[in-house]
Amino acid sequence: MNLEALAYELRRDTVDLIRAGKAGHIGGDMSVMDILVELYFRQMNISPENMDSPDRDLFVLSKGHSVEAYYSVLAKKGFFSKEQLHKEFSKYGSKFIGHPNNKLPGIEMNSGSLGHGLPVCVGMAKAGKMDGRDYRVYTVMGDGELAEGSVWEGAMAASHYKLDNLCAVVDRNRLQISGGTEEVMAHDDLHERFRSFGWNVIDVADGNDIDQLHAAFEEAKTVKGRPTVLIANTVKGKGSPVMENKVNWHHKVPSDEEYTQICIDLARADVDEEVHA
Repeated sequence: MNLEALAYELRRDTVDLIRAGKAGHIGGDMSVMDILVELYFRQMNISPENMDSPDRDLFVLSKGHSVEAYYSVLAKKGFFSKEQLHKEFSKYGSKFIGHPNNKLPGIEMNSGSLGHGLPVCVGMAKAGKMDGRDYRVYTVMGDGELAEGSVWEGAMAASHYKLDNLCAVVDRNRLQISGGTEEVMAHDDLHERFRSFGWNVIDVADGNDIDQLHAAFEEAKTVKGRPTVLIANTVKGKGSPVMENKVNWHHKVPSDEEYTQICIDLARADVDEEVHA
């Protein structure tokens, strides 16, 4: 399976989903897509067939506002149908709400209140150690989310308990709802900050590059005695110049004209990926 092409296919699905539901955090959906595709289609032991197994790998989308990308990935993986998703998303009474909902198959916890994903994953990883399970635990956080104090309480506990079965990813797109992350709440040297909390840190220079993500996740599996964080340097709105690196695309529904151009850009990017695959 060509995961680069799949990521662009699912970006187009996500744009269509946001148009159908008339809501969505489209910029972060685009930046995080490659991370989710690598996790669900190559890294994690999780599928509709084993989603109730105590040995399945566990995932929490801590930056829950990027749920449209997450739903698109889960639909492609077979947890529910794409048709149901696009029909029901953001409709009154639907389970397909604007943040992850664990009443849907494949979703481990409700998220969206930022700063909660990592602490919960610490508990999941610690439980795995206590029960002698071999599963791994993954979470994806936004870089704006790192202003939450609970993130750093979780980070401290994870290193204290030597949770080498835990891997966090920071979607480092450098934009949040109110502006650039370094203007809103500067991270200084984010790598050194995590190291000071006892974590193994892997820098992914291009967090939208599937090969780089694959190498980083594989390296993380070899680390013993401490948790790992991937700092994935991504582009908010990845795939179309209409959206890329523009803060106003944090939460936006494309107009007809914008939608047409975005689809052209994503199709062109998909072809480029196929040529270079």
